[in-house]
Amino acid sequence: MKHKIGFNRLSRKSNHRKAMTRNMVTSIFKYERIKTTKAKALEVRKKAEKMITRAKIDSVHNRRIIAKDINDKAVIIKLFTDIAPRFSKRNGGYTRILKLGRRLGDAAEVVFLELVVRKEKEVKGKKKDAKESKEVKENKETKEKVESANS
Repeated sequence: MKHKIGFNRLSRKSNHRKAMTRNMVTSIFKYERIKTTKAKALEVRKKAEKMITRAKIDSVHNRRIIAKDINDKAVIIKLFTDIAPRFSKRNGGYTRILKLGRRLGDAAEVVFLELVVRKEKEVKGKKKDAKESKEVKENKETKEKVESANS
């Protein structure tokens, strides 16, 4: 009997599997959304959620434990300063899996693994601000014209 087998080996040797999960966890924190197979996503999700829970408390100890698996310093900083504070009031369930269908060739189930609360793109915000500022300028000009006509 196969009792208490705690993870999916993904048909890989331990070194390959550990390196792959570390890379995928780094990618999910860096890009906040990755496209992968369902089996890999389920394994990466476990590790990512534990890291986010640990990152909620910013301490040297927690940073060192997470730095064992994430080698990119910029991603560690982003995790502690940007991602973890977004989930401060949430007790779990930081990621979601969205099914995309089956991949051509091997018919593997392909999914998006993403953070539940994603940050808006800054480019969109800048465009909106530019449009709003134009509208504000136009409103001021029309008000000035109305005031000058009334005077």
